[in-house]
Amino acid sequence: MKTLLALAATLSLAVPAFAADSLADIAWIQGQWRATQADGAVVTETWLPAEGGVMPGISRTVEDGKGRVEFMRIDEKGGQIAFTAIVGRNPPTTFVAKSRTADEVVFENTAHDFPQRVIYRRCGEQLCAAIEGMMNGKLERMEWIYERVR
Repeated sequence: MKTLLALAATLSLAVPAFAADSLADIAWIQGQWRATQADGAVVTETWLPAEGGVMPGISRTVEDGKGRVEFMRIDEKGGQIAFTAIVGRNPPTTFVAKSRTADEVVFENTAHDFPQRVIYRRCGEQLCAAIEGMMNGKLERMEWIYERVR
């Protein structure tokens, strides 16, 4: 019996974080968030509440008086959560949730050039976001720390 309990405990530690399977699991992303970068760029992300299986989002970056927009959505696809970004005139790129905890979700698309991962994490009252992946043979990462606007 002790061996069985020890084996069960060991296996439970080896199980990775589970992928998000419902938009309700990541509802903490919704709202309007703003980050000011070291170079003065202001990034605002707005996520509407999930409804009908989709959580739409938009990101606006204003740098040197010029703005650019990225359209995003997180939706349920085949029992998993997927993050899709439309940047500029590029076709949509989808990243599937590979891991999730109560405070973090990691979306991944290893076939994409950069990034291969999109990460959102609840950091107390802030929303932390990052993109990362291999670029020119080395791991690159960009991070944003957002304050809630509303």
